[in-house]
Amino acid sequence: MLNKPISPRIPTAMPKPIGTHRPINGASVSVLGGDTTIAGSIRADTDLHIDGRVEGDVACTALVQGEGSEVVGAITAESARIAGHVDGSVTAREVVILKSARIRGDITYDSLTIEQGAQLDGRLTPRSAQGQTITRNVDHSERLVLSAPQRAEPVREQRIDTPDDYAPEHHPE
Repeated sequence: MLNKPISPRIPTAMPKPIGTHRPINGASVSVLGGDTTIAGSIRADTDLHIDGRVEGDVACTALVQGEGSEVVGAITAESARIAGHVDGSVTAREVVILKSARIRGDITYDSLTIEQGAQLDGRLTPRSAQGQTITRNVDHSERLVLSAPQRAEPVREQRIDTPDDYAPEHHPE
């Protein structure tokens, strides 16, 4: 029994990675594990998933931040899904802030979703200076969705008659 030759085992299929990452537009995903700390800025032309700690600015196509992660610096992305701690500004077209998120910094957005329970200490500023539309979404979870308005049609001048327009010019007292 002990003299039997050992043959190497050849896997029939590659094991699937832990977790599912669906990149935007077919781009690849870079993952920063929970046991990793980066001291310095990160610039990626791919999607980025951060579970560790970054002490520096982060710029990428799409950011997914895990619950236990921390970013100390500015975040710039097309889309950002924040679940951990951020000490710095967030600028993205679409920002989703999950209930586990703790953010200290300003957020600039086109579309913003905040789950109930998230903690924010900063200003919310839509990229468009036109104002914002607020929608409350209460289907399966309570969320607040803020969207910067799309380009508005030009306003046509219109006269609106008021009750004072019909009143006599002299009011007896």
